[in-house]
Amino acid sequence: MFLDRAKITIDGKITNTAILLLGKPESSHFISPSVAQITWKLDTDQKAYEHYEMPLFLAVNDVLKQIRIVRHKFFPNNQLIATEVLNYDTEVILEGLNNCIAHQDYSYNSRIILTEKSNKLVFENAGSFFEGRAEDYLLGEKTPKKYRNKFLVEAMLNLNMIDSLGYGIHKMTKSQYHRYFPLPDYTKSKREEVVLEIYGNAIDENFSKLLIEHFNEINLTEVILLDKVQKALPITNDAAKLLKKKGFIEGRKPHFHISITVASVTGQEKEYLKVKGIEDDYCKKLIKDYIIKFKGGLRADFEKLLDDKLPELLTEKQKKDKVKNLIQAMKRADEIFLDNKTWRLKD
Repeated sequence: MFLDRAKITIDGKITNTAILLLGKPESSHFISPSVAQITWKLDTDQKAYEHYEMPLFLAVNDVLKQIRIVRHKFFPNNQLIATEVLNYDTEVILEGLNNCIAHQDYSYNSRIILTEKSNKLVFENAGSFFEGRAEDYLLGEKTPKKYRNKFLVEAMLNLNMIDSLGYGIHKMTKSQYHRYFPLPDYTKSKREEVVLEIYGNAIDENFSKLLIEHFNEINLTEVILLDKVQKALPITNDAAKLLKKKGFIEGRKPHFHISITVASVTGQEKEYLKVKGIEDDYCKKLIKDYIIKFKGGLRADFEKLLDDKLPELLTEKQKKDKVKNLIQAMKRADEIFLDNKTWRLKD
């Protein structure tokens, strides 16, 4: 009667849900070729792994015990004492694992994998998002209308393994935000696989310190946008305007970065200068000096000249595009001209 009311069995008859959540390992053949297994992998300077079989209701707690949970310190400028937080929230780990169980596409006959890296946890389960996208659920405003495994989800809800109404991702987002870490990241998900990354370390110290020092002044929407900027993910023009108006970011699309306002608040002026690079005018001066010294130059020469002087966050292609734009700006200003593939100064 208890199992029926928890929607684990139906009229006392065993279901796939009952086998997955409460079945003994030797009962796995009843759901074959589907797989009910969680693999934990340690992928740091040390390597290790462990497989966890049914019952998955208990296996998630065994996996949790493998995760190294330690204290992480932030040193905000407006406090004399460091702010200490745990690198991982146990509720977030369990939410991530249980979401994998609830939303896995078992027709792929694939196991769930949790990889522990030095700075993050990576959860992988088969099957794409069944309804919408992960970012639709960050604010906790979207309620899914259907589930891939409806009976399994209802059973896990009754066992308090997961949150209902799509609030699980929102809960994980708030936990990361309240501990000043990057938000849950689903950007590496594929058509047939959901990949969730939970960071246990800072990507950009300025982001984390900003949240600590101005926690009550920044709303969750702004935190989500700032998180995208620190991860070099694209944001809309309206989002960029909002963050620029508040003085949080600088730069041109798509190369936004933390602004000098934030950098000065967090005391990271040197880090900011590394990100921002030197001014365009100085780059142009270096190009001119090169042309004078060597009586001309190729674009490849200028790329090599400016490589270590451009913002560190730029990719090689972005750096080349930056040099190209500088050259074109100097050409339009009649400062240089192209002579047989060689750039020279105008008289």
